[in-house]
Amino acid sequence: MSRETTVAVAYDCLFPYSTGGGERQYRAVADELGRGGLEVDYLTAVQWDGPTPAEEHFRTRAITGRLNLYSPGGVRRIPAALRYAAALFRTLVRRRRRYTAVIVSGLPIFNVFAARLALLGSGTRVVVDYLEVWHRRQWVEYSGVVTGTIAWILQRAAIAITPLATCHSQLTATRLRGEGLRRAPLVSPGLIDDAVDVETPGPAADPPYVLYVGRHIPDKQVEVIPAAVAAARESLPDLRLVILGTGPSSDAVRAEVRRVDGEDWTEFPGFVSDAELDTLLHGALALVHPSRREGFGLVVVEANAHGTPVVLVAHEGNAATELIDDGVNGVVAPTTHPDDLARAIRAVADGGDDLRRSARAWYDTAVRTRTIRRTVEGIASALALPTRSSVKTKEDTP
Repeated sequence: MSRETTVAVAYDCLFPYSTGGGERQYRAVADELGRGGLEVDYLTAVQWDGPTPAEEHFRTRAITGRLNLYSPGGVRRIPAALRYAAALFRTLVRRRRRYTAVIVSGLPIFNVFAARLALLGSGTRVVVDYLEVWHRRQWVEYSGVVTGTIAWILQRAAIAITPLATCHSQLTATRLRGEGLRRAPLVSPGLIDDAVDVETPGPAADPPYVLYVGRHIPDKQVEVIPAAVAAARESLPDLRLVILGTGPSSDAVRAEVRRVDGEDWTEFPGFVSDAELDTLLHGALALVHPSRREGFGLVVVEANAHGTPVVLVAHEGNAATELIDDGVNGVVAPTTHPDDLARAIRAVADGGDDLRRSARAWYDTAVRTRTIRRTVEGIASALALPTRSSVKTKEDTP
């Protein structure tokens, strides 16, 4: 195929071999571009055993070997980020006149410098996708004073040389402009990659339980949930807690369960199959997600698909709150204080089946309007790329 219809997506992880919101997003973007008739290379690191996996809509190109991405504390390791960025630079130098456009993740930030330098003067358009943008204080909290300050300076430099930025929340758009972006970013309508086929929502399970789904890392603040459930049990005595996933904060979470005498009403299944996850989401009274940092909030969409309302916490770094219509598909607690979270959980319980129906109705609208397809169409329009003309999906249906 010609250069005009050949693009690359660059990210060091690929779903499902690595899991997470960014991994799912960039795979979905590559899939959507490929379904639209473009030739797509996905430039990533090895995350699988055996030969490079074959994908239906894009080519997987392993540009570096397996990377040890995270420290034991869940922090991105700089050597791994540098190794991938160096591999990306070498790959794009060799292929600098093959692609009409390269979509590169702005995290880790070294990717931006690698892509811009390698493609300088090539005519290839560079799109930088920013999952999140942090203030200096956040970088310092994440990486320490010296490393965090350097990372913040590099972030500002990368934003300054970004020709076209995409992001997925008004929060990130505002931060991009505040950190020096020279032109307005392209804000996507959403990141839903496919309609979830689930049965009609019904009542919450009896006895009721609240559910957490995700990694156990400091930013997710999982350890605040047990005390909140203990407080909610004062008026909902049968309420239980199910915590999925594991991570560096797991010991702190279990310690909190013991502190509030919650061993009898808390379960830790760890990681479960997709079928088990669907069952747990479908029956939960609420999905409680007290994260202080989210770039979009797919967890809201996934829970609402099952008619399950979501409890979030207001925080300056939590863009997921933009998806909550209070009392329609969930509740936003003002803080992580146990009483505030317990009050939000009780509000969901009081909403009963009406709230579950409105949560599913919110999803039914979102799955037509907040999709990866819409996002890719916006990028294609900005780059004057060919767009898909005839493939019908659920969002085409009135």
